[in-house]
Amino acid sequence: MHFFSALGSDRRADNRDTVGKSFRRSLVTDIPHARPASTVVLLRDTPNGMETLMLKRNKALMFAGGLWVFPGGALEPADIEEADGDMNTAARIAAAREAEEECGLRPDLKKMVHLSRWTTPVVEPKRFQTWIYAAPLAESAEVEIDGSEIHDFSWIGVADAVAQHENGQLGMLPPTYITLCSLLRYANTEAMAEGETPQSPHEVFPIFTKDDGHVAVLFEGDAEYAPEDHVAADARHRAVMQDTNWVYLYENVADQYPPFVSKQT
Repeated sequence: MHFFSALGSDRRADNRDTVGKSFRRSLVTDIPHARPASTVVLLRDTPNGMETLMLKRNKALMFAGGLWVFPGGALEPADIEEADGDMNTAARIAAAREAEEECGLRPDLKKMVHLSRWTTPVVEPKRFQTWIYAAPLAESAEVEIDGSEIHDFSWIGVADAVAQHENGQLGMLPPTYITLCSLLRYANTEAMAEGETPQSPHEVFPIFTKDDGHVAVLFEGDAEYAPEDHVAADARHRAVMQDTNWVYLYENVADQYPPFVSKQT
């Protein structure tokens, strides 16, 4: 699962305004290309609610070493060829292929639901545009991790995964945490598919900053994301790293910027 190669260096935070504005105005010409990638949230129904498969990356890896992720990776030429050049279809194929390679499970392409697409901030030297899907699996699905890139796995309740991250026990990147939070309102995979399929996937273009000394990632609708948009001065749409975990904030944001996480009903 590819999003951010490094989070929150002072240099990136200090340059956030300059780089972000330049990017939005197409004045920067040396921004690294965002390579297409995709990932899939594998889900299963249990008597105790919906569970997701989390994979722990090898601590030795430069990107997201030791963090918990969903299976995924970059699109390959063969994925694009199989999809006859359609990038949305290729992303779906790639996510299923990566899941099979990393954990031995291959979701049904027709049952995969597109949740969002995240693009790595422009200040990162290695960038990805990542399609995020969710897909149901049979309860009896057997996991086989590769033992190289992936060193451990856990079937865990979606609510438990969120709670453990918020308690500092499961390290993860903002897209992983926010995606899990967005699924909290669903009791099972059928409800997830019914609720998410009609929705337009979120297009997310984060920007790094600092929030009272904490690393933060800004999203559209935040007062500091694009001041020229003239949103409310106290609008907060961001994820903030508090010690060992991320906190998603959505406060006083205009209706034209919907939240990534809907309230549970």
